[in-house]
Amino acid sequence: MCPNHTPTGCHWDGSPRLLHPRRPLQVAANSPSRLLRHGQNGRCRQCGNRIDLYQRADQRPIALHPAELTAAHVPESCRWHLSSGIAHPHDDDSPWCRIPHAVLCPARTPTCQTSPYLEAIRRQLAVRTRRLTDTGAITPAPTPACGQADDPDTPERPIVQLLLCRYLAKHAVEHIRCVAQTRHRHRCPHPIRALTGPAGTWRLLPTGPRHGQLALPDVLMAVYDLGHLPYREQLRWRAQRCPQHDATPGAADLALAEWQPFDPLQHAAHIRTRLPHPEGRQLGNQ
Repeated sequence: MCPNHTPTGCHWDGSPRLLHPRRPLQVAANSPSRLLRHGQNGRCRQCGNRIDLYQRADQRPIALHPAELTAAHVPESCRWHLSSGIAHPHDDDSPWCRIPHAVLCPARTPTCQTSPYLEAIRRQLAVRTRRLTDTGAITPAPTPACGQADDPDTPERPIVQLLLCRYLAKHAVEHIRCVAQTRHRHRCPHPIRALTGPAGTWRLLPTGPRHGQLALPDVLMAVYDLGHLPYREQLRWRAQRCPQHDATPGAADLALAEWQPFDPLQHAAHIRTRLPHPEGRQLGNQ
């Protein structure tokens, strides 16, 4: 007599076999944030502790502590709450709130007056940082040598102008990577700069004041100008998506866009006064 190996809906002991079908994650079309929950986790570069990345109403990222805290123990200026995946810097009248990681990071100075409750959390995070350092999971950032200087004609973090605004990029223009999710649930490895098609132009533009600030000396800085591109193409750059994923509106994001609003005073170290390409200098000087 041969045993029957026909698959059934139960285990060998008669318990039901529960098979949960795998469903791909999707983002609603009316969602204010297209970032998947899987892409909001990370670790602080300074202390190594876990953080949650969210977008603010102005589309700038903020790192929040991964756990909710009692609102009564958190100063009002440090209370944040989430709504539809967007972080808002005020209280929502609930007994719980979120707090920026910068307030609790043991490697930074607190940005507000902390309570004994918050100091206890800072000590716990400091112990975790010490354990991660002792095990080699994180290493302190090396101090740059005094004699090493970057090439002034090749900005590592260029200033990009698009949609009538200026942003400071996190990487070189050719290394800005798409943030969309692939079919294998990994981040897209393609750059956002299309190999074929319109591209930006390096120009020498003046550094202007921002929000009523005092103007810097009359200095021309190298800017990667995308203002002459079509509006749809500038939106693609702002969303940090490659041409393939820009044509797929249903694809979600696995990381936040790395654009940082350019401030001529805070980001003065990234200002370059010479164009990186000889052929671009003629265009910028005209």
